Amino acid sequence: MKKIPTIFPEVWIIEPDVFKDERGFFLESYSIKKYKDVGFSWNFIQDNHSKSRKNTIRGLHFQIFPGQVKLVRCTKGQIWDIVVDIRENSPNFKKWFGIELTEENFKQILIPVGFAHGFSVLSDFAEIEYKVSSYYDPKLESGIRWNDPDIGVNWKIKNPILSNRDKIMPFLEDFLKEYKNPFG
Repeated sequence: MKKIPTIFPEVWIIEPDVFKDERGFFLESYSIKKYKDVGFSWNFIQDNHSKSRKNTIRGLHFQIFPGQVKLVRCTKGQIWDIVVDIRENSPNFKKWFGIELTEENFKQILIPVGFAHGFSVLSDFAEIEYKVSSYYDPKLESGIRWNDPDIGVNWKIKNPILSNRDKIMPFLEDFLKEYKNPFG
């Protein structure tokens, strides 16, 4: 397993060891021992799975305090995965990072608390599986607008398909006016 840094010191790309032969492939998509061996200490307690069609954008989502750490991978198709630093006191505040996650590259991205997450679907369909460090709580669910001009994410698609909820999420500046210290 490789642990690859990103522009954010807290966000990591994980490349699992993949064993391929004429029959197909095998990989350990998660091993608590291997993750602890490379310095990760989170315990994941829930797995989520979603399927979306081409040009869908989901995001930018997160949970406020205590938050959720996420380990995201694409099991079918291809997505453009986005992480945004939304911690006001961070030197990387409002910066974003994107990576293609595909069923062929097997890459995963580890996203800690204090970062918003979203993705756009580049293939006809995509399935995403992700582990989280705390249970979903609708009272803690939040997000920011996918097209916030202060952040300027390039989603790599035109004419996105959005949920009604994602269409009306607040801009980051408005969210932070309402929630002082949302991550504890």
